[in-house]
Amino acid sequence: MYQQESGLFDFRRMDTLLLILDRRDDPVTPLLNQWTYQAMVHELIGVQDNKVDLRTVGKPEKDQQEVVLSSEQDAFFKANMYENFGDIGMNIKRMVDEFQQIAKSNQNIQTIEDMAKFVDNYPEYRRMHGNVSKHVTLVTEMSKIVEERKLMLVSQTEQELACNGGQAAAFEAVTNLLNNDNVSDIDRLRLVMLYALRYEKESPVELMQLFNKLATKSAKYKTGLVQFLLKQAGVDRRTGDLFGNRDLFNIARNMARGLKGVENVYTQHQPLLFQTMENISKGRLKDVDYPFVGTHFQQGRPHDVVIFIVGGTTYEESRAVALLNASNSGIRFILGGTTILNSKGFLKDLEEAHKLIRSNNIVV
Repeated sequence: MYQQESGLFDFRRMDTLLLILDRRDDPVTPLLNQWTYQAMVHELIGVQDNKVDLRTVGKPEKDQQEVVLSSEQDAFFKANMYENFGDIGMNIKRMVDEFQQIAKSNQNIQTIEDMAKFVDNYPEYRRMHGNVSKHVTLVTEMSKIVEERKLMLVSQTEQELACNGGQAAAFEAVTNLLNNDNVSDIDRLRLVMLYALRYEKESPVELMQLFNKLATKSAKYKTGLVQFLLKQAGVDRRTGDLFGNRDLFNIARNMARGLKGVENVYTQHQPLLFQTMENISKGRLKDVDYPFVGTHFQQGRPHDVVIFIVGGTTYEESRAVALLNASNSGIRFILGGTTILNSKGFLKDLEEAHKLIRSNNIVV
């Protein structure tokens, strides 16, 4: 592995920047549902060390109980890990069609030569069969979860909260979803958290109404967890322009984006990290927000930027890094973090921090 990617770890050049970020600067990204393949698998099922345990969501066949998702070993996954869910379905169908053609040709064994050819190709046939089964199973299980939890409906409101203004419409949409019996407790909690992060200063009365509604509708709601999130990652604690409404440049960019429209309402969100990387590329990273130690790149851009997020990173952010690197911006970004989060992991960390602070009577 090191020999294959030896250049990845060669930081002897002096134009390398290490940027350490705090998860609290962007608590929105780990709270959102995901609609690209890798991120969606982690959000709905979970990925641990490139392995997915399908027993947590259903009753898969014995050989599909735990599957490996690795871009190094799985060409289909490598080509589709950043694709959206709709495209994944079509691409899997094409893969199934190709496999069926191969399977059909293997049934037509009439000569010794045909038999020898089949034996030679059997390992590849078995590998392809396993790969097709794996991806079909993953997409099938995720489709069930999406339907069961009404995630397309939930996610549309999430994206509106994360990307667009309009407090009155947002309050109505969140209220309606809180009243929807098909919406799960964790989705209700995430919706209220997203609303709180967006409108904590603008609508305290409406926010309290949502707190009360959440407490009555969701048995799993932990008292004070939303308020604790605001204390830890509210507008007064964050660095950067999370919602693009502080900086005039970001406001103008969001207005232009709104006029142009979005290709997919479910994937319109961009993590704050994307904006941060863009600012680095254009030399606009503010020293007041990101104090520096040692060499500073005031006159030029770094060649390599290592970004480490304390509190964990996400696959949505990993995708943003990969896409920016693929655009040949002239800077190579490398992403790391204390863990790889999904919404369940983020909420679990938040709960544990809340319990710790309450048990020790720590003032935050």
